[in-house]
Amino acid sequence: MNLRHRLGRSNGAQPANAPLLAVRPAEAEPDRYQVIKKQLHRELIAKLDLTLLEDLDDNQRRAQVEHLARRMLVEADIRLTRGDEEKLITELLHDTFDLGPITPLLLDEEISDILVNTHRQVYVERLGKLEMTNVSFRDEAHLRHIIDRIISRVGRRIDESTPLVDARLPDGSRVNAIIPPAALDGPILSIRRFRRRALSIDDLMGLGSLTPELAQLITGAVRARLNVLVTGGTGSGKTTLLNILSRYIPSEERIVTIEDSAELQLQQPHVVRLETRPPNIEGRGQINQRDLVRNALRMRPDRIVVGEVRGDEVLDMLQAMNTGHDGSMTTIHSNGPRDALHRMENLVLMAGHSLPDKAIREQIASSIEMIVHVSRMSDGTRRILSVQELLGMEGSVVTMQEIFRFAPTGVDAEGRFTGYFEATGLVPKCAERIRLAGVDLPTEIFDRGHRS
Repeated sequence: MNLRHRLGRSNGAQPANAPLLAVRPAEAEPDRYQVIKKQLHRELIAKLDLTLLEDLDDNQRRAQVEHLARRMLVEADIRLTRGDEEKLITELLHDTFDLGPITPLLLDEEISDILVNTHRQVYVERLGKLEMTNVSFRDEAHLRHIIDRIISRVGRRIDESTPLVDARLPDGSRVNAIIPPAALDGPILSIRRFRRRALSIDDLMGLGSLTPELAQLITGAVRARLNVLVTGGTGSGKTTLLNILSRYIPSEERIVTIEDSAELQLQQPHVVRLETRPPNIEGRGQINQRDLVRNALRMRPDRIVVGEVRGDEVLDMLQAMNTGHDGSMTTIHSNGPRDALHRMENLVLMAGHSLPDKAIREQIASSIEMIVHVSRMSDGTRRILSVQELLGMEGSVVTMQEIFRFAPTGVDAEGRFTGYFEATGLVPKCAERIRLAGVDLPTEIFDRGHRS
């Protein structure tokens, strides 16, 4: 039974020889437009000769499918305006090759997060603010199909026995999906966008996230092979900052990156990228970050960059930093620099290591040399709030000194936070080491009250 007959029967008042759709889709019943698109998509897939498409590149495949879809519209006598026909063809191509109705959102550079709350509701974070869109999926099966398409590309699976999964898109965007029975109302899809044009340190200065003096200090710390820990909450820009700092690693060094979901995009020629793997359907074959950190130590790295420490790999990472892999970097979720040290200590204890508290703190103090704390403000902006240097131990306490901090002054008429960056007056012990690395670091930028 062809498309015309199927859709004709769904509307008993329509004569057999009448056009299936003679009004604009926006004016027609939304359900009927979705039915037309769904049925057209099904017949399109049924008529495609996939063996002929295998030898074509992406543009040629899209052209073939577009040609077939337009021919089917003519054969089914579906009358649309030119604009609506283009809209329908575009949506069909998105459903066939891309990620369905959320594809346009992935092309919007202002969107940093796409949050699909069941097939009916899609939110985005645009310029730091959450807003609801008019985007929706046809039904739950449509959303499940898109989720399956995403995770199949990275060799992962999702079903009732494993109802949640982490994956990534080809551009590096982070994906999390969770389905029933873990998600009560239907499938949930969360996408943390990865920018097509990577931000630079100049971009951060333009956005007010840091100042030239602050940029000089933290990039100099990377060049001088200091072990750097980037801290902050969810969505604060930790990975973005880590990506930017990694550009200042000399190109002749061997770098090993370790991530749960590959997001880092290092530009150096000698980079080895490692990624964790979940267990297979039999519960075997899992590779976690600790396995990768241990293996990385046997790969003769100059530096190890861990996307985020969140488990028992933290002790191995600290030991790597303290055993000849100077200049290594990682991130950790925390509400502040001191809180980050407490969290690392707790992660070591939760991993089952029976070490005294003081021994863990000594390991932390001897491994990490600089902490950069970033935060997303309530107005959506992201800023570096504090840069601190670890000095060592006093008794059983890890000692730190703050070098730069952001001092808020209020909120302007548009609801944006205002403030300035200032030096605390303490010259970091690592300043001379940074200068020896060839970075011109004027002493006056550390003068107490120096604003930038």
